[in-house]
Amino acid sequence: MFIDTVKINVKAGNGGKGCKSFYRDKYQRKGIPDGGSGGDGASVVIRADRNLSTLLDFQYNRHFNGQNGSHGSGKNQKGRDAQNLIIRVPCGTVIKDLASGCILRDLENDQEEFVVAKGGLGGNGNYRNKEVTDGQPGQERDLILDLKLIADVGIIGFPNAGKSTLITAISNARPEIASYPFTTKFPVLGSVNTGSNKFIIADIPGLIEGSSSGKGLGDKFLRHIERTKVLLHVIDMAAVEGRDPVEDYKKIIVELKKHSPLLNKKPQVIAANKMDIAGSDENLKKFRRKIKKKIYPISALEKTGLKELIEAINEKL
Repeated sequence: MFIDTVKINVKAGNGGKGCKSFYRDKYQRKGIPDGGSGGDGASVVIRADRNLSTLLDFQYNRHFNGQNGSHGSGKNQKGRDAQNLIIRVPCGTVIKDLASGCILRDLENDQEEFVVAKGGLGGNGNYRNKEVTDGQPGQERDLILDLKLIADVGIIGFPNAGKSTLITAISNARPEIASYPFTTKFPVLGSVNTGSNKFIIADIPGLIEGSSSGKGLGDKFLRHIERTKVLLHVIDMAAVEGRDPVEDYKKIIVELKKHSPLLNKKPQVIAANKMDIAGSDENLKKFRRKIKKKIYPISALEKTGLKELIEAINEKL
């Protein structure tokens, strides 16, 4: 199961109490203050881990509490500091504060981390005649973890345009493939080896008109291509679903602009897919008359034209 947005609660540990203690012997009846300070509570730290790819672990575990610091004791013994609580998330996770909606940190790189709740400081003991205090409470806050996949190339296009077949043909990804729309229900990552280079490619579920406003959950999927460097626009040139390839192309461009003006400015490679089906040649001629851009005719099913397509993507990268 692919989970890319979760809400969690984090509570850092409280600081330990300071100790009120006096050292006495037969020479020190009044007593010398020797109470130790309390230990600091555990902070809650979120750390990016490249070995993770989904937020599934948070589906049923949404409360994270750091340990409290130990109390101080006599003979100036300070309480033990609690170890920080580490929460691991996939690279590309955006941490947001639920109350304010502010983005706290965008964890793009492996092992990058951020303290989301600071542990309370330990209280003072009475050594050196200090006033004894309780430990400070740890911070508590509600967070939203929002995963945006990190990939070099993002595949876009209408449902059933052959995106899953294409990513299977050119990478090590193995998504579900079927002849009905919306077979892909969550983003899929694959690695493409060009011989001299490697790049990560992401197949997102098919977009439809209105995707940028949430229709067909398109707004949830569009954010996964925000980090990509190049967009691979796959067009069903055989018009198997009865749609016009030119209109398909224009509608996807409109949705990209509505979601984010910067998204449409990314370099694009246009792949005219399903060229093995009758009628696709004529549709390609019409498409080229209307869309004055470089177009790469391919058949993902028969694996034709893929070498030229990969070279074009590599050049854009």
